[in-house]
Amino acid sequence: MGAHNTSTERVIRTALRTRHLKRHHGRQDVLIIDELGLAHAQSRIDLAVFNGHLHGYEIKSAADTLDRLPRQLAIYRSALQKLTLVVASRHLEAAEAIVPDWCGLTEIIDGPRGGMIFTSRRRAHVNPDLDPFMLAHLLWHPEAQDLLRARGASKAEVNVPRKRLYRMLADEIPVRELAPAVKAAMASRTGWRDRQLPS
Repeated sequence: MGAHNTSTERVIRTALRTRHLKRHHGRQDVLIIDELGLAHAQSRIDLAVFNGHLHGYEIKSAADTLDRLPRQLAIYRSALQKLTLVVASRHLEAAEAIVPDWCGLTEIIDGPRGGMIFTSRRRAHVNPDLDPFMLAHLLWHPEAQDLLRARGASKAEVNVPRKRLYRMLADEIPVRELAPAVKAAMASRTGWRDRQLPS
């Protein structure tokens, strides 16, 4: 991706945070993360908002194409509880044909004096295809161990490879409990590159 595309995406992401998602500003119970890695960095979502659900926002600017979107969706639908695609007007029709029905769509409309307006075209719903195993991948190895120990697992039981821990978490903890636990672990990290709280 060239510098022009990157800066365009960054400008859109900043505007999305400051205007479209302004209701989350100042709330200590909301975690907002730029470029969150999913499935151990197999893909990144441009903006993640962890409130009641882990809601990802993927940006496609006018300078982008949708060529990568099907591959990205395969990961997003396994790892995110909600997803909204934020697209330039030129991509709206094609995006509607690609994304699943539960995915939200927000159109980026060029406003006056170089500004931009975000217009919701379809509201996001809870993803029915979420894989708890992939959601658990957001946890670091020690965090996964701590979570299992807090639920009664022994030190020996959690002294296993990371992916085995994720499978244990997915099998033993319902998503309605796992998601808040993942959010709490991410919020408590210090010096984490991805972590950004609302200003």
